[in-house]
Amino acid sequence: MKEKYPVLPEAEPFYFEGSRAGILVSHGFTGTTQSMRPLGEAYAKAGYTVCGPRLKGHGTHYEDMEQTTYEDWIDSVEEGYQWLKERCDIIFVTGLSMGGTLTLYMAETYPDIQGIVPINAAIDIPVMADGAARRAELPRYLDAIGSDIKNPEVKELAYEKTPVASLLQIVKLMEKVRADLHKITCPALILVSEEDHVVPPDNSRLILEKISSAEKELVSLKNSYHVATLDYDQPTIIDLSLRFFAAHANK
Repeated sequence: MKEKYPVLPEAEPFYFEGSRAGILVSHGFTGTTQSMRPLGEAYAKAGYTVCGPRLKGHGTHYEDMEQTTYEDWIDSVEEGYQWLKERCDIIFVTGLSMGGTLTLYMAETYPDIQGIVPINAAIDIPVMADGAARRAELPRYLDAIGSDIKNPEVKELAYEKTPVASLLQIVKLMEKVRADLHKITCPALILVSEEDHVVPPDNSRLILEKISSAEKELVSLKNSYHVATLDYDQPTIIDLSLRFFAAHANK
């Protein structure tokens, strides 16, 4: 799929070369790399090699997103994974929202992944499933779901509209990932905002229950909404994830 629109400032993919331990960082549905860049920069500062791909159809215009499928989004993270594989012996994956869904997909598909940190990951959003089922009755574009942030001084760079066609794609992705959660065996640090107006927090509890990992932990974020990576708990997320990576990088 060729995108019609230029990439928005701050929505570009990011790459940092560092050690032989790499971290794949994925943004979410209708969002951009801007939501994950602070994490990527902190990981690079800690010495890791970091890749933050721009998911196809994202970071340009919602008309581009409308033309993409969930397979395109998987392709985007897999390209980032291959970039890291050429440089690293160890790879971790983290992601926000649908980026968390893609994080789970990667752990299901690539058993060599050393550990995952899904953040407010989506595997079952009833309102989206309902929208996908009723898409013939809905307008072509719905109002945005972006920027669910407690801190009033921060804004997420995300689309102002959500293509109804894209709802079907994220629902398909969530169904696929949900069905294979048992395949995940790597260590997992699951981070969940106690108050989230986009992804029900029960999603993270279900992930904890369904994955087969011997080492798995669910940690609540008490002072952030959905886009926790840009919210008040950002320092906590960076600290917890860096400790997790350090603990598992040499196993």
